[in-house]
Amino acid sequence: MTAAAAMPLPAAHTRRVLADLLPRSVARDVALVVGVAALTALAAQLRIPVPGLPVPVTGQTFAVLLGAAALGPLRGSLAQVLYVGAGLVGLPVFTGGASGWDVVAGASGGYLLGFVAASAVVGALARRGADRRVLSTVAAYAAGTAVVYAVGVPWLAAVAGMPLGAALTAGAVVFLPGDAVKAALAGALLPAVWRRAR
Repeated sequence: MTAAAAMPLPAAHTRRVLADLLPRSVARDVALVVGVAALTALAAQLRIPVPGLPVPVTGQTFAVLLGAAALGPLRGSLAQVLYVGAGLVGLPVFTGGASGWDVVAGASGGYLLGFVAASAVVGALARRGADRRVLSTVAAYAAGTAVVYAVGVPWLAAVAGMPLGAALTAGAVVFLPGDAVKAALAGALLPAVWRRAR
């Protein structure tokens, strides 16, 4: 297919994301969306259970938000829709090789849906150049993480029958040190890739 058939270029007030450095085509966009969905599935298998907590530490958030910054809001969100859809139809892509409706409807389901919304936010920030400097990359990552928790924590509270404060502690606060490390890694990686690209 021709470049004209690919997704449109961003408006003049926005910037390119890393994916836009590749030659434009529908095949490119499809491959990138599938690739980030697959990366999310792989990162989901990096699982560290936390004793007494219903949600484990995984590499998913790092893959989701890094992919969103690289692809932009539309492709990043589509990658997460594909990821969740693949799990719903039975592919073993969720944490621990799980799949099916029970996972999405369970304690961690809100986080999965939060990935879609967070990808839109981080991708939009990347379109405005937030992924080109360390501090703005860390801030974009923090914003995306906040969106994931904004969806995931109330969902956890409802499904697990927990008070919201307890769900906030069990489903967000305990993960903040790991999130800080992931944000620092993203802050080091994305601007470095842009420098290299230039």
